Amino acid sequence: MAQANPPDAATLRRAVIASVIGNGLEWFDFLIYGFFAAVIADVFFPARNPELSLILTFATFGVGFVVRPFGGILIGIYADHAGRQKALSMLIAVMAIGTVMLGITPSYAAIGIAAPILVVAARVLQGLSVGGEFASSTALLVEYAPAGRRHYFGAFQMVAQSFAVALAAGMAFLLTTLLSPPALNAWGWRVPFLLGGLVGPAGFYIRRRVADAPEFLEARRQAKARAERAPLALVLAEYRGPLLCAIGTIVCGTAATYLWNSYLPVYVVRTLHLPLAAPLAGIAVCGVINMVVNPVAGALADRIGPYRVFFPAVIAAALLTYPLFAFVLAHPSRLNLFFVQVIATLILGCIAGPIPGLLGSFFPPRVRSTGLSISYNLSVTLFGGLAPLTVTWLSGLTASRFVPAFYLVASALLSLILVAGFRPRPQREVIAVISPQASD
Repeated sequence: MAQANPPDAATLRRAVIASVIGNGLEWFDFLIYGFFAAVIADVFFPARNPELSLILTFATFGVGFVVRPFGGILIGIYADHAGRQKALSMLIAVMAIGTVMLGITPSYAAIGIAAPILVVAARVLQGLSVGGEFASSTALLVEYAPAGRRHYFGAFQMVAQSFAVALAAGMAFLLTTLLSPPALNAWGWRVPFLLGGLVGPAGFYIRRRVADAPEFLEARRQAKARAERAPLALVLAEYRGPLLCAIGTIVCGTAATYLWNSYLPVYVVRTLHLPLAAPLAGIAVCGVINMVVNPVAGALADRIGPYRVFFPAVIAAALLTYPLFAFVLAHPSRLNLFFVQVIATLILGCIAGPIPGLLGSFFPPRVRSTGLSISYNLSVTLFGGLAPLTVTWLSGLTASRFVPAFYLVASALLSLILVAGFRPRPQREVIAVISPQASD
């Protein structure tokens, strides 16, 4: 979509930073929770059965995702009505509060049942906040992106996630390596949550200094002049196909992300019987790798088309996931685990890179944040956030070590079916419905 007055370099830089900083904090927090799931289980959810303790921990992890769709819809509507800047400033403040709460809540041994209740409350705050984070920040980013570079600039959302992966895994690796188990359980696991909360004030300051993009402001003005229906009603009435396609776009990537990152440390320790430091080191390195792969995949999507990058990557995930698990289960070692992690990371990077720009093209500016909030949060809740809990339960039920692989293959197939079946018309036609004067 052509922009009459493209933003200058400083404005564009502030928009990118404002968009990605909260998304990075979101992933840092969620990954840290997953990395220390076994420790958190002992601190807040002690039980005679270790499996039950871990399930309770992952259930609490999932609570944040259960409330995400509600927060996402409310924040998405607010962002489409009041603007991205106001929504994003509020979101990062609430997110930081929830993160710090997790870091300072006393243990079950200290305050009893109040401890897990406070942890659940913190997860609810985080869930409500992050429910609107990705959608609103992605909307801001793609609306500021220069013409013909939407997927490249959108990929910086995924770069922020990859940086968060590297930082969280690196910090967890150092803590588990340098601290004794008693020290890690007593206070070490809290350090990342407290540090993550410090990002909040800086992010709030940055976001308050970024105005909404001209593309959004013009679309909102036209919508008010035409007295259009509310964003939620408009999305549900006229964009059901793009909603299903958007959900499919996210399914495979979110399932892979949460299983290869959040669930993998538990799987490696309990199934492969390798030390916790082994998967954490690999996750940290893979996070750095994807900081390069994501923008390259985004730039390639701008050049040859996003579906020509997305489809081959998802097909590769469907074909290679089971062999990768079979290999590392047959030959468990740090080196083989790292090899598998790198292959999976390269595939995931190619899936994820084009996604923000692709999602931004499914919905016009007036309802973009609402549409993205619904599709993103439903998909992440069902196939990502609940994946560790689902896989843990199914693994205990079936006693199969291949449940994570089957889960990822099924997710990839579902992505292919939904995206192939409900792809919207080309982007220029979708834009023309809202803004007849716009041109690509």
